[in-house]
Amino acid sequence: MACIHVNAAELRAPGPSQSVYREDCTQCFDSIDDPTGLDVCLYCFNGGCTADRGHSLLHVSASSHPLVLNIKRTRKHVSREEPPAKMTKLSIAAETETDRYDTTTRVKCYECGIDDVDKNSGKLPGLVDAVLKANTFARQEEVKAWEQEMTACEHTLCLEQQEARQIESGALGHCSECELNENLWLCLSCGNLGCGRQQFGGIGGNSHGVGHTKSTGHPVAVKLGSLTAEGTADIYCYACDEERVDPELPDHLAHWGINIKDRVKTEKSLTEMQVEQNLRWEFAMTTEDGKELRPLFGPDFTGLKNLGNSCYLNSTLQALFAIPEFRDRYYLPDQGLPDAPLPAEDLETQLRKIADGLISGRYSKPDSDVIATEDTPEVPHQRGLAPAMLKHLIGRGHEEFSTMRQQDAFELLLHLLKLVSRSQHVAPLKDPVNAFRFVMEQRLQCISCKRVRYRSDEQENISIPVPIRRVPKDAQMDTTDSEGKEKEKEEFEPVTLKECLDIFTAEEVVELTCGACGSKDGFTKRSLFKTFPSVLAVNARRFEIVNWVPTKQDVPVIVGDKAIPFDGYKSRGLQGGEEVLPDDADTSASSKWTPNEAALSMLEAMGFPRVRCEKALHATGNEDPEAASNWLFAHMEDPDIDDPVDFNAGSGAGSKPNVVDPDQIEMLCGMGFSTPQARQALKETGGDMERAVEWLFSHPEATGDFGGDASAETPAESQVKPEPGSDKLPANFELQSIVCHKGSSIHAGHYVAFVRKQLPDAQDTAWVLFNDEKVAKAADIDEMKKFAYVYFFRRL
Repeated sequence: MACIHVNAAELRAPGPSQSVYREDCTQCFDSIDDPTGLDVCLYCFNGGCTADRGHSLLHVSASSHPLVLNIKRTRKHVSREEPPAKMTKLSIAAETETDRYDTTTRVKCYECGIDDVDKNSGKLPGLVDAVLKANTFARQEEVKAWEQEMTACEHTLCLEQQEARQIESGALGHCSECELNENLWLCLSCGNLGCGRQQFGGIGGNSHGVGHTKSTGHPVAVKLGSLTAEGTADIYCYACDEERVDPELPDHLAHWGINIKDRVKTEKSLTEMQVEQNLRWEFAMTTEDGKELRPLFGPDFTGLKNLGNSCYLNSTLQALFAIPEFRDRYYLPDQGLPDAPLPAEDLETQLRKIADGLISGRYSKPDSDVIATEDTPEVPHQRGLAPAMLKHLIGRGHEEFSTMRQQDAFELLLHLLKLVSRSQHVAPLKDPVNAFRFVMEQRLQCISCKRVRYRSDEQENISIPVPIRRVPKDAQMDTTDSEGKEKEKEEFEPVTLKECLDIFTAEEVVELTCGACGSKDGFTKRSLFKTFPSVLAVNARRFEIVNWVPTKQDVPVIVGDKAIPFDGYKSRGLQGGEEVLPDDADTSASSKWTPNEAALSMLEAMGFPRVRCEKALHATGNEDPEAASNWLFAHMEDPDIDDPVDFNAGSGAGSKPNVVDPDQIEMLCGMGFSTPQARQALKETGGDMERAVEWLFSHPEATGDFGGDASAETPAESQVKPEPGSDKLPANFELQSIVCHKGSSIHAGHYVAFVRKQLPDAQDTAWVLFNDEKVAKAADIDEMKKFAYVYFFRRL
């Protein structure tokens, strides 16, 4: 019997940008490696599992797409009688999928009941071939991970060069201002040769090339050691602050008498050094005595595959789904999945898919293509689950998380919590982000008249400053590099978590004019907890500005395993005998907007230019230097970051506009916000769209401005929303998980997670290391806790 659907009009080959889900199911992590394989819909290319969960049949039933291509892959085993060769250089193996797997395919028609449709019939030959050759969804992500698209810019395309001359070969041997003979950059405008910045791997640099650019304005330079006879090289445009390509590089070099065909590459490119550096940031998978850490398998012990610089996502997901509120919300094995027409594009489906993958234990088993023998010391780890679909949804439309570059795990946590909170939670399901929410209370007191004002702010985390105190050089230990040469390494005095919390909650003086008594002596300001959350996320800020770049310093923070009391950080609220500042008392210095001098001086002390500091304070409320510094780190790449702005132009006094642009409201509503929320945000930020979006994300609970004609929509004053968290004492918190980072920048290096879990056949909890796909019982956890980037505490 022949299938009647093989010539259906709907059957078309996938387009070049169309996703083909032919590696794992869009609703679970069952894959083509399972015994029954994976069904790929030949109409819409959805991937559906064929085992007990039957997601393929559900898709056929819901979509009326009967034809599928079943793909089954079997791993080829490799016998090895000795340990594998150690990798000694950076290389990309040309191993293909055919070298590692045996793959079988067959076409099935569920409506006709045929399990093996003739692949040569109708439209099937070209269609099946196109499906098998198309980039899978995960492959598209992996390609982005290892390809950095370089483009030309106006400065390379319109490069102006000074009068041509022959640069003697001897003049190309070292920097024009020092004796460095590597990491040399040639200015393509004038032929000056200057050393670059210090680079990964101990390569020296005194930034003389950068200094030349600042003094002359010449934008483009080429790294001499990276030149190849094929015409490739590292090109850097300082005006764009980006790596670029120069289509006319041979001609631009010939202008200075340099024949690119005679050049031999002598140094690694910037991309190669970045890849090598990320590979070096490996968290040890051995104990102090050299033994391999014991891999763990089963429920709650499933690893996540690194998609290429996605360790920041993997570690954050492991910490989040160890929290009971997230587990209860998304791990629902006894409930059906959401009825989503496009499961791969549905956040609820993908979060439940991740929860099932991490918690069920279904995919947590040893995996290796090596048949171990007595002489093979390898301990097979898991294959790991690839969270490509969830990563795509999290990053969609986001400037940073949509890329394949390394990102800040703490910033991802904040972004993910906002996405989860804004999604639907149909009763009896609850928003898991509620576990993170609490209220901080700020107390302002006039130094002169002693009147006070209290303000409450809902938060989901705290970011605590870590004091940076260097150990004197004569007290530091000598260290050596891989070649045995002595190298200088800064050491820092350890600090306790209590000291960081004390600094975070300490009283400070701010320069404000009291509207009640007119005094300009200022106010004391202090922020304490009004309520406490069930889960407290703490970001340890170990950054300082070094050469205009935020640099992470390895300052040890001592955190114990025992419960930590937070009672001393609770606000007492308005006390008897305290006189409250009148609501109409203005505490600003004048009618015109002026930057908070105390906050401004703190930001300038960190090395930021005054123009940037004023912009940050204006965007974040002109009070909190921490919020302003976070804003600065997030906007350092803005092209207009150094352009002066008159914040009092137009409306004067910085007043909020009474009328907002309807088009701006419509744009914000298109992003998922309500009309009242959009109106309030635009009024709070003076009609600035960018700041309005930031305001909305930082005030998710804002009820909005309903306007004079919408009083009926305004929530009744009697329906006061209860404050999140609990004000009950004692407030004791115990450390449950940490996200650790190795590297001098949050945008490079490597992230892992350590989670406190109950091990099988063990009475007490133990710390477990989640290093991408590797899951093992952790060793030396006390050392790891000292350098954690994000701490998750559970209230007892």
